[in-house]
Amino acid sequence: MREFASRQTDGRARRSERTRAAIVDAHVRLLRGGELRPSAKQIAEEAGVSVRTLWGTFGDMESLFAETVDYWFASDDALAEPIDIDQSLDERIAQFCKGRERRLLNIAPAARAALLLEPVSPTLQSSREGHIDRVRQEIARVFAVEIDRSDDPDTLLDALAVATSWNAWSLLHDDHGREAAACRAAMELTLRALLTPTAE
Repeated sequence: MREFASRQTDGRARRSERTRAAIVDAHVRLLRGGELRPSAKQIAEEAGVSVRTLWGTFGDMESLFAETVDYWFASDDALAEPIDIDQSLDERIAQFCKGRERRLLNIAPAARAALLLEPVSPTLQSSREGHIDRVRQEIARVFAVEIDRSDDPDTLLDALAVATSWNAWSLLHDDHGREAAACRAAMELTLRALLTPTAE
């Protein structure tokens, strides 16, 4: 009897996890499809569950946002490729900007959606802070030599973070209609200007 009860509990747990995953996947699909602020009803329908099941699974939208954020961070990690810091500056810049292009295109649906709700969502505010911190850490690692020898390392790091940010990418890609390759070229040009030593 105890074994049967254990199997029942395990089965319920697996069904619960499948339901959670289906709801998060549905939320992500809607965001990727351009629905920047999907309702609970839309998410539930996309997931093939009832609204009652959605709320029973997550409780509120902040809880769903938290798991969706985890998805985006995991997908961003999956796209990351290590950069050898012993390469030349030009090689590091090219590789870094190519990676930023790939990852910014991936994160774009979430970033656009987050702009609408960040002012009232602590989860999305924390996600944005986390993303910015991750980018700054990567910049500091890949371009450590150039930053360390700068007369003002903190300001240089700030400038590099701005140049490679979602905000700068969105300005060119979304507001000015530039193709991704053109956005990457502008990013590379800016990084070269910031990081290449000037002749005295």
